[in-house]
Order: sequence, then structure tokens, then C-alpha cells
Amino acid sequence: MHVQVFADKHIGGSAALIEQAQDTIESILDRYADNLTRVEAHITDVNGHKGGLGDKQCNLEARPKGQPPVAVRHRATTVEEAYIGAAESMAHLLDSRFGRLHHTKGSETIRHMAAH
Repeated sequence: MHVQVFADKHIGGSAALIEQAQDTIESILDRYADNLTRVEAHITDVNGHKGGLGDKQCNLEARPKGQPPVAVRHRATTVEEAYIGAAESMAHLLDSRFGRLHHTKGSETIRHMAAH
């Protein structure tokens, strides 16, 4: 899994910020590394120079192997909260996506388990 982070000019994508975001996103999505080819994070300041609460945004796109890309968006007050929130949202989405893929027909359902 290759993680790329892009920051707009209002964020000021220093090497330290990019590296920290990459490391954090990788650690949150690590359990899906074998199923993903690439993850792209686009961090922006929605209000630009005006500031404001909840104006930092991270759009996160993951490319599962052999499937169409999936994307999430998270807004927060800080850049760090934005990319952590987006990575956690992506983890929930991937849990759902890969859980359905690996679910086998014929396994017990809640109704069958309650009958026992």
C-alpha cells in the first residue's frame, strides 16, 4: 500500500506534516495493506486565509485491488484531526467493504443463532 499526501497552499505542506500524515494514515489502515494498492490524501483549508472552525478538510481515496476506488471526507478544526478522522472513516468503510467480500453464504444468521 502506497500512501500519498497532498496539501494545498493554505495548509503549507511541509515535509514534516506530509510524513506525519503518511505515517498516521498508514498505521490506521495497516490491516488493509494487502488489499489496497494506493491511498491518496488531499488536505485543504476550505476557507483559505479567512480561517474558522472546522475549515480543515481531508479527502481520502483508497484503491482496493480489483475494485473501484472508495473515498471519504472529514472536516475538523486542525489538520491532524482532519486526516485522522478521514483515515478512521476509511477504516470503517473498508471494514464494511471487505467484510461483505469475505462473508460466505450459508453461515449462521442472527435468527438461526437465536433459535439454538
